[in-house]
Amino acid sequence: MGRLEGKVAIVTGSGRGIGKSIARLFIEEGAAVLINDLDEEAAQLTARELQAAGGKVSVVAGNPDGDVTNESSCLRIVEAAREDLGGLHILVNNAGTTLDRVIHKMDDRAWRFILDVNLKGTFLMTKAVYDYFKRQRYGKIVNMSSMAGLGSNIGQANYATSKSAVISFTKSVAIDLAPYNVCVNVLAPGIIDTRLTRAIPSEKWESVTQAIPMGLGRPEHVARVVLGLCSEDFDYVTGQLIVVSGGLII
Repeated sequence: MGRLEGKVAIVTGSGRGIGKSIARLFIEEGAAVLINDLDEEAAQLTARELQAAGGKVSVVAGNPDGDVTNESSCLRIVEAAREDLGGLHILVNNAGTTLDRVIHKMDDRAWRFILDVNLKGTFLMTKAVYDYFKRQRYGKIVNMSSMAGLGSNIGQANYATSKSAVISFTKSVAIDLAPYNVCVNVLAPGIIDTRLTRAIPSEKWESVTQAIPMGLGRPEHVARVVLGLCSEDFDYVTGQLIVVSGGLII
């Protein structure tokens, strides 16, 4: 039996990258997974791949249905997991993005957009599962922060603020839900080989990746940590920040 046998999980932003790796690993370990992404084509492709591998999968994607910044959409995502997959035990708040600007060139739209996706989306999805997890007296929530949430980079005031706030949010919710056997933890990945990090200018890419003691991270490195936190091995761990950076942050 897999480590998540019989469990049902929602993984937001799982059309590609880290989220897709998490969904794939969850399926391999026996979970049923709801795939969510604003990019409906990517979400459907991931779902077909996982179904072809024998996974039990549902999809809520596209705009507006898959938009985690919309409260009604978040409620529909949760309801779809329960109806289509038979319950809900795990939420991975992975959806996130960047829109970098130096501060004097960052307008209100760029500020609000990043805080909405990275922070508000995490809040709304957590709120959507909160009462359900509390009533069943079980649940696992893993939120995705970033190395930037511990110390920002040039032009990332919006991104760093959102990811730092996710850490504080996680600790607060963990305290609220601990009496109900619900574990809430947060990851801060370093430089992981995804579409977002590949946006780093090519002239900087080599120096950035060479600074990582264990080399460039892969999405599956993060997925394995998420799997551990969502398994029974970590039933007594909550409110913790885990940095997944290959030694870049010690």
